[in-house]
Amino acid sequence: QVHLVESGGGLVQTGGSLRLSCAPSGSIGTFYASGWYRQAPGKQRDLVADISGRSNVNYADSVKGRFTISRDNTKNAVFLQMNSLKPEDTAVYYCAAKNDPFDIWKYWGQGTQVTVSS
Repeated sequence: QVHLVESGGGLVQTGGSLRLSCAPSGSIGTFYASGWYRQAPGKQRDLVADISGRSNVNYADSVKGRFTISRDNTKNAVFLQMNSLKPEDTAVYYCAAKNDPFDIWKYWGQGTQVTVSS
């Protein structure tokens, strides 16, 4: 079964930057929307940012001005540039995608750990 593959997580100091990447493991059609979620220990999985249609973007208030989502439609890839990282950004980051605007997030990655040290 085709799934999404994330990369780019790691350990960084407060104020540092990381760039996450996500692409499908195989051919699954063109994505209408892609997004990034994160889940910290003991907390629910929350939306960080998503991009849909003709590059309509949406960000969680906590990351506005620091994170930027982008995509490469030729590869069905989505990226998350994270700047000015804070310890509270520490979480497992998951990418998600769907082919239809009215669908649920159909495809998920396995997650990549981001740890921000103080």
